[in-house]
Amino acid sequence: MRNLFSLPFLSTGLVTVLVGYSSAAAIVLQAAAASGANPEQMGSWMWALGIGMGASTIALSAWFRTPIVIAWSTPGAALLITSLPGIPMQEAIGAFLFSSFLISLCGISGWAEKIIQWVPQSIACAMLAGLLLQFVLRLFLAWQSEFLLVALMLITYLLGARHLPRYAILLSFLVGLACASASGLIHASELTLTASLPVFTTASFRPSTLMSVGLPLFIVTMSSQNIPGISALRAHGYNTPSSVLITWTGLTGMLLAPFGGFAFNLSAITAAICMGNHVHSNPQERYPAAIWAGVFYVAMGICGATLVQLFDAIPNELMIATAGLALLTTVGNSLQRALQCNHEREAALLTFALTTSGFTLFSIGSAFWGLVIGLLVLRLIPNTTPPSLLK
Repeated sequence: MRNLFSLPFLSTGLVTVLVGYSSAAAIVLQAAAASGANPEQMGSWMWALGIGMGASTIALSAWFRTPIVIAWSTPGAALLITSLPGIPMQEAIGAFLFSSFLISLCGISGWAEKIIQWVPQSIACAMLAGLLLQFVLRLFLAWQSEFLLVALMLITYLLGARHLPRYAILLSFLVGLACASASGLIHASELTLTASLPVFTTASFRPSTLMSVGLPLFIVTMSSQNIPGISALRAHGYNTPSSVLITWTGLTGMLLAPFGGFAFNLSAITAAICMGNHVHSNPQERYPAAIWAGVFYVAMGICGATLVQLFDAIPNELMIATAGLALLTTVGNSLQRALQCNHEREAALLTFALTTSGFTLFSIGSAFWGLVIGLLVLRLIPNTTPPSLLK
């Protein structure tokens, strides 16, 4: 218990949740609006997602003593924005239940475990590095718009990484917060603390909606979220059984779908924040950071109506810089592991490049296609690395 309350664990958990919400909360709210949700139902969506992510993260991380972070499906939310307009809320809930049922079936049957065992570590690490690199690159785009804010955060991070590595992210965030406050960039005068309440909606199962919304939501969540999430665990040396984790996310979705919990999945990006060396030098001692993330997720769910106002009050550049700095080390470590095997190097490079590109086909994101091209190169064209890359 004494270790649980260590400041690096608490601060990493907070940063994890801030990054997760700041990067995707707006997309989720747009998806809720596309379904025709009223303000009470939108609050219920945030309640269900926060409670589901938080309780699952706490339970799984504590049980397996591994930093396991459960998140909502951001690509799934983006898909819902375009597919839900004109569909009654009851049918949308039915599609959510159908998608979560398929995810549970995938976990229980063991299909997910077989897929993960088929993916070499070099390809998994390359995909993870490609997913996270975009967040690091946004750091420098934020630097353009808020030069002083990001510059101070970057300097603080570099000094902290050298002298106080476990506190580097926290110190950087606090310096950025102080700079934003001094510059008048934080507008918190209109914040009101309002608790969200669950609103139950009866599901309706229409075959056309299940095929046009539920099935694509399942494919996107599994390919773009769950598989990268398992790959992130494997890339950091954690061998937690994937079938159990994916089954849990599906069952959580089935339980909370009537309240707006459209999809739950393993996180790759925010989980990586809890897996870095800044959390703890021993990988087996990093799971308390994820437990704290779960606690903050639950708090966010309870105060779902307030968090939207909160993120409107904080400058976007502050959150972008925090995410980029928090993931910098993970990107470097992932690339190192991806390229260390000579005969898999070209496949890993193609996986990394395609994943980084943001390529989308059939509403499925670049992480899935990066994985596909990397595996195809390894299976169909073995030992293809040019001699120049082996030097």
